Amino acid sequence: MTMQPFTTVTGAAVPLMRANVDTDVIIRIERLTHASRDALGQYAFEALRFRPDGSEDPGCILNHPAFRGAPVLLAGNNFGCGSSREGAVTALMGMGVRCVIAPGFGDIFYNNCFQNGLLPVTLPMDVVEALARQCLDGAHVCVDLAAQAITAPDGTTVAFDIAPLRREGLLSGLDEIGLTLKDDDAIRAWQAQDRIDRAWAWCVTPGGRQ
Repeated sequence: MTMQPFTTVTGAAVPLMRANVDTDVIIRIERLTHASRDALGQYAFEALRFRPDGSEDPGCILNHPAFRGAPVLLAGNNFGCGSSREGAVTALMGMGVRCVIAPGFGDIFYNNCFQNGLLPVTLPMDVVEALARQCLDGAHVCVDLAAQAITAPDGTTVAFDIAPLRREGLLSGLDEIGLTLKDDDAIRAWQAQDRIDRAWAWCVTPGGRQ
């Protein structure tokens, strides 16, 4: 699958410094059965953003004018824990989020990010908290995937680690299948040669299966 490539993202970073924000908080399960993939963004964090009567809660930082459409989300530890729900990533991206920075992530959520073009960055808690303090008024940060660095509002730079293959996928806008298909010619060439070298392994059964 092709995705929007991630190179450099600059913008406000909303400090949602809660620990253990699970996927049901990010997007409720019933929204995944009734809303289209493209419409999930409006329902992201609805339990936090809206009052019981459906009106926006002005006390929720996600509703602050400075953070509407913010491309970066700063979060507490274990962000995206809970049930396996790829729609959680889709909902975040529907809000405009392209990068989540947290001390830790739910494993499945973390893997789903790379399949959809969202960059999860793991940094120590004290570093995330320092970024959050600088971003309370909507100040911008810059996330540079090529350089593997985050530039804070005060100009300081923080480096982050990411697996090389996952970095390549985000920069290219390709998921795991797309990365594999980049080597399609080499794969087909190997198969052709292997049919010669190990013909017995490619025998066709009476039913037509190999």
